[in-house]
Amino acid sequence: MNPAALKAACETNFARIEMLLAWEEGAGSRQLVGVWALQVRKIAPFWPAVLEALPYNYAFLSSPVVDPAFTDEVMRAFFAAIEQSPLLPKVISLKSFDAESPSYSAMLKALAGRGIEPLVLCESARPFVTPEFGVKRSGSTRKKLRQDWNRLAGLGTVDVVNDRTPDAAGRAFETFLALEKASWKGSQGTALLSDPLDAAFVRRLFQSLAAERNASVALLRVGGEAIAAQVLMYCGTTSYTWKTAFDAKYGKYSPGTLLIDRITDELFAGLDILAINSCAAEESFMAQLWAGRRAMVDMLVHVGPGKSLGYRIEAGRQLGYQRLRDLRDRFRHRPSALLPNKLGLKAGSTSPQQARDAILPG
Repeated sequence: MNPAALKAACETNFARIEMLLAWEEGAGSRQLVGVWALQVRKIAPFWPAVLEALPYNYAFLSSPVVDPAFTDEVMRAFFAAIEQSPLLPKVISLKSFDAESPSYSAMLKALAGRGIEPLVLCESARPFVTPEFGVKRSGSTRKKLRQDWNRLAGLGTVDVVNDRTPDAAGRAFETFLALEKASWKGSQGTALLSDPLDAAFVRRLFQSLAAERNASVALLRVGGEAIAAQVLMYCGTTSYTWKTAFDAKYGKYSPGTLLIDRITDELFAGLDILAINSCAAEESFMAQLWAGRRAMVDMLVHVGPGKSLGYRIEAGRQLGYQRLRDLRDRFRHRPSALLPNKLGLKAGSTSPQQARDAILPG
């Protein structure tokens, strides 16, 4: 939801973004107290339109930005604005919503006040770490990392570079793109460079954020050659490990894991980063390094009376997709990402095209 990111999505026609802006109108001047960027998505020409709370593909959080002093009022105003707008879909897909954010509990209260029970599609636990908690300092994984580093060092000088200056970050991002394209993602056509529209967007996205020192790429190098790359994004005191790639020739040394391990310590060595969000599933390799977890939830909501046909179609599609993913993971014999049901729920155009204001009472 960084304005530079939203602008990049709009300028490259990567997403159709609608902005919800919540204002507090008291005795003084109007004050902006809430922002929510939503993508209008249709998977097929005759498929019903949906408001997707991930504002563009490759986004990793769908939570709004809300002034903590007005959380309850803002969430109520957001849903009222969606219901009252004749131009916005009433079906909202909330994927990768931070279930530990203040806006989550406020959202549940706002929906309950409308008599709406969200359809919970998935609850998960995302690897997450702070300087005080989460980094695993002992165990078999830690021992293997030391062994892999020492073996890699036998091939040449090993170092980690994370230059946050815009020019250096831009060059490192091109290194990441090339590594990803040369990997299995390139052969399967899922690398960012495999699609011209994706490539144009992510380059504009990264360049815009890097210009504000809000993005960089950490490189693991052997003898000056990059063998692994980790794209990092920054917001406030949190860093996000957005995308990773490595040279398959060095796969036996676990280069991606080594890089994450080293860059975690480097980020926390400074004073400006107090948390790292993996942007990854619990089954990812980062779960082997970090004990910390952040509760996440995927939901589907229909704003307004009853359940429309469009909602039922989208609910069937997403439930079917989730079932197929579960079956795939079961066949792969991967352990399920179990999360205690602490959420109290049952499963069941920057140049955004138009800014829609939700006015709060003074």
